[in-house]
Amino acid sequence: MITEMLSSLSIAKTPPPPLLMFSPANGKPFRASVICCVGKNAERNGSTSGPFQLELGNHSSDENIPQMKSAELEEKGSDIWQLFREAQQNILYLNKQRIMAMEELDRVKREKSSLLDQIEQLERTKLINTRKDKFSISAELLLRIDSMVLSSLIDSKEASDFRRLVMDSKVSIVDYFSDIMHKQDTRLLVELRHFSGKSRTSGYHIIHICTEMAPVVSVGSLAQYVTGLSCALQRNGNLVEIILPKYASLNLNEVHGLREVEAEFFSYFNGQMHSNRIWTGVVYGIGVTFIEPLYYSSFFSREKVYGYSNDFERFTYFSRASLDYIVKAGKQPDVLHIHNWETSIVGPLFWDVFVDQGLGDTRIMLTCQSFESQCVEQPEKLALCGLDPHRLHRSDRLQDNNKSHLVNVLKAGVVYSNKVIIMSSMQTKGQIIHAMSHGLEPTLTIHKDKLLVAPGFDSSAWDPSADKFLPQNYSADNMKGKSVCKVSLQQHLGLQDQASIILVGCIFSDISDVELENLKTLIWMASRRGVQFVFMGSGQTPGLNKALEYFEEELKDENMRFLSKNDEALAHLVLAGSDIMLCPSFDDTVLQVPLKAMRYGAVPILLNFTDSNFGHFMDHDLEGTKFSRYIKDTFANMSLNQAIEGLKNNPSKWDKKIVDAMTKDFSWEAECCDIHISAYTAIKN
Repeated sequence: MITEMLSSLSIAKTPPPPLLMFSPANGKPFRASVICCVGKNAERNGSTSGPFQLELGNHSSDENIPQMKSAELEEKGSDIWQLFREAQQNILYLNKQRIMAMEELDRVKREKSSLLDQIEQLERTKLINTRKDKFSISAELLLRIDSMVLSSLIDSKEASDFRRLVMDSKVSIVDYFSDIMHKQDTRLLVELRHFSGKSRTSGYHIIHICTEMAPVVSVGSLAQYVTGLSCALQRNGNLVEIILPKYASLNLNEVHGLREVEAEFFSYFNGQMHSNRIWTGVVYGIGVTFIEPLYYSSFFSREKVYGYSNDFERFTYFSRASLDYIVKAGKQPDVLHIHNWETSIVGPLFWDVFVDQGLGDTRIMLTCQSFESQCVEQPEKLALCGLDPHRLHRSDRLQDNNKSHLVNVLKAGVVYSNKVIIMSSMQTKGQIIHAMSHGLEPTLTIHKDKLLVAPGFDSSAWDPSADKFLPQNYSADNMKGKSVCKVSLQQHLGLQDQASIILVGCIFSDISDVELENLKTLIWMASRRGVQFVFMGSGQTPGLNKALEYFEEELKDENMRFLSKNDEALAHLVLAGSDIMLCPSFDDTVLQVPLKAMRYGAVPILLNFTDSNFGHFMDHDLEGTKFSRYIKDTFANMSLNQAIEGLKNNPSKWDKKIVDAMTKDFSWEAECCDIHISAYTAIKN
């Protein structure tokens, strides 16, 4: 329309009223001439396709208006079109700038929101780091006190007083010493002697003598347990230290302030005193001492931690050296905490050799991850560390229950400890004694009152609200991310990607022929209802992948996927994307699938849920953990078909059950820590 108006531009047919103007010469008014546009045929305001003509009109005369040249008129028209096009371009440019400005404003708002979230996260991290720094400085100060004793700057009595001061002081010892930790031991000693404000608290001093600690050296479940429990105990007001062998394969990235103690330290082995090198450092705020044999340097300069023919000699040397170090450093812990058979020899060594060397108030606690590995040896080998074989080779002491001509090192730990904690999420004391003792049933029955069962779970590594492997995090308060994780898993595996489809996961380290047959039946029944299955092997058992391949080939179900590769990121996604997790066992101390399943909002279902032994002990033995009682009441008697029915027919009830399971706290800091503190209190009293 604008184009048409421009192409037929003319002045209105009726001229406007004449304008009165004033002459600049005499000031008298006169009528101004009017400029009109006419077409070729001199018709005013008519449509024309010809060039414009300008007509100067004066109402006082009929003078002819001179016509402008055609070229000039065309030039004027071209200028008008140019102005119009420029105006259009300016309007478009301004609109574009306005849109860009709005997008930039949205981006700034998003960045502001993100920055606020980051600031909040940094504040939380700062609080955590502040707490870690306090623990780290206290731990480093304690290690420096050890160094002073080894170098004879102070005696054991003064060292004991200093340790109690660090442990019990209500004055901020961190603020006092944080700026002078870099100074020499002599200067630090002066400050320690000037520091005052002692005040007794109820915390315990615990020293772990162990062979693993995450992330420094990690082989099995022991490593996470030692680190997780130690951090939890320390956060609850206890002082924790750890003694480890100085393996050649240590991961020292998380060891802060690693230093060699410049003092000689000797320990007894095979009839002689042997020199050791001592290293100290701090891991997650916990003081760690590393013992490195010099004469027997080959003991720990190997690729693996376990699995050598002289493991008895290796760990017996370390156990004896740890006790020698504790005495030499003047330490007087409340509890020496030993682990599995590798440090069980500490029990008889302590009571037969060391208890009278300033350790009269110390007690022994043994933790067993399982009774499967026990270490049976010739009795005469006990003399290597200074024990009397003839005195200990008795049925009520170290004599093996099945092979009477040998001694059992794990049995030594059970007999000579004040308390024994068995790490198990589901099994009860009675079940462990009668079905899982691996020949130690007579010994465990005699010492039944010592036994305690504790669950444990590394919740920091398995947390859907902060899991770096998930496409979207979620929690019990906001479950939206779980559907995103399921769809992401389905897409990754080429399954139909729809959040409403029920997905069953299964992660296992081994599976028997009977369990495979049960799986076939379950899959055949469930797949007819459109249920998807994802099976994942942990890659720890030879031949498992072949069994899975054969299984997959036999079933050939489009709703099934088998993952033979042990992929950590994919394992996290399987847990997050599954509605149900099939578990060969609820008491899996290695993979801990039931605990992880509940944490990630998937219901754990037993593969053989009618297991009579499980049902018997769970119904009649009330000495299980809170976790075992909870999972029994909630999930133990539920079949896969019942779980699928619940998901389909009563989703609101199912969601409530899921959220309730996710909010249960089975971390090191919960029931596990409480059981250990109760055990420490019992043996100290």
